[in-house]
Amino acid sequence: MPQKKYTIQNKPFVVPTTDGKIISEHFGIATDRNSKISLAHMKAPAGWSEPFQTPEFDEYTFIIKGKKQFIIDGETIVLKAGESIKIKKNTRVQYSNPFKETCEYIAICTPAFSMNLVNRED
Repeated sequence: MPQKKYTIQNKPFVVPTTDGKIISEHFGIATDRNSKISLAHMKAPAGWSEPFQTPEFDEYTFIIKGKKQFIIDGETIVLKAGESIKIKKNTRVQYSNPFKETCEYIAICTPAFSMNLVNRED
């Protein structure tokens, strides 16, 4: 029997968080052990933020709903639904949603997201 040339992921891994953000990884280290790329559906609640970080991966973000704020090397950028951004690896960035509605977005990381590669500041 020939091997399938596709994978359907209908049961993503929901990453445990303590900040109210919902992370559903569809492909990546936690789901299919792929360390080359990760794809996750995210929901960041109003008022959410992460510490500054300097990831060792490129991150692509596509905003589905709401707005998301990025502080990249001191420059503040706000994206809204339908907009996207690529942030190159080894760039200092802070992600947040200081707005009044949840931000829903897709994040793709190459190589795959890993806590060992994110380099969050204290």
